[in-house]
Amino acid sequence: MNMNALFSSQKEEGILCNLCPHECIIEENKTGFCKTRKNISSELNSINYAEVTGFEIEPIEKKPLFHFKPGKNILSLGSWGCNLICPYCQNHQISQEIPEYSKKIYPNAIPNLIEKYKVGGIAFTYSEPIVWFEYVLDACREIKNYDLDIYTIMVSNGYIKKEPLELLLQYIDAFNIDLKTFDSETYKKIFNGDLEKIKENIKIIFEKNAHIEITTLIVPDINENLQELEEEFKWISSLSSKIPLHINKYFPRYKYSKKATDIGKLIEIYQIAKKHLEFVYIGNIWDPKYESTYCPECGELLVERKGYNIKIVNLNENGGCIKCGRKVMEM
Repeated sequence: MNMNALFSSQKEEGILCNLCPHECIIEENKTGFCKTRKNISSELNSINYAEVTGFEIEPIEKKPLFHFKPGKNILSLGSWGCNLICPYCQNHQISQEIPEYSKKIYPNAIPNLIEKYKVGGIAFTYSEPIVWFEYVLDACREIKNYDLDIYTIMVSNGYIKKEPLELLLQYIDAFNIDLKTFDSETYKKIFNGDLEKIKENIKIIFEKNAHIEITTLIVPDINENLQELEEEFKWISSLSSKIPLHINKYFPRYKYSKKATDIGKLIEIYQIAKKHLEFVYIGNIWDPKYESTYCPECGELLVERKGYNIKIVNLNENGGCIKCGRKVMEM
């Protein structure tokens, strides 16, 4: 199903898409960089609207979100398309290609699905939800009109322009932003993105008081320079030392065949990050020591994680440490 796309304007040579910083000018019957927005009869259309390629009930920690609704299950939905290119993308079959199969789930059906599966929220994930913008927006409006307590989550690369981001921020409760590298040239050369734009958006999300966590996948020969990573950690801390950071292990995928990230390297990076940030986690190694949450004030174990076996140990109902009262979670 096609849907008229938002954030566009007419130009002599085609339609200017103002959704993301690529600012594609799209000629008749062509699509932009993301392949999801097409000029049809001089109107910009979202051609993946309501097309769902991923549908799962799963732990919120899988997003990963460790400080928002811990231990809860959510409905995860995804479509196809992306506005960046990662050579190691684990979902390249839906991010870089148009899949042969998808099913239609319209926004007005989502509140009933949330009720059916007895979950408290929804995550837009798998492929890049920014290029599913109109659907995400309509779905969130349906959800919030149905019940304001249903929480909405976006797992994203953060590559969006300010105006559409601020519209989304009226409806999205929590974000995990994939910060791929802290080197501007690498962002441009490898991912076709602009680091400064993504940093600006992280800052906007934080300042608008949406919950935010950041993920950096540590990839050999791309972003494992320790000095560069420490600059990233310092920058995050300049916004708030309380922003949770997920340092994840890479495995060979798609077009990138370098061997998986060394665990010793990940631990070294973790130790550097902990100098600047209160909550740092190592993902994809399944070690409770590096996945569990401890109170930064008194050291008490608050949430024990063994993979997706989540045990809330010493948290009160407000997300604070039972021992010292320090608030660390959004419950």
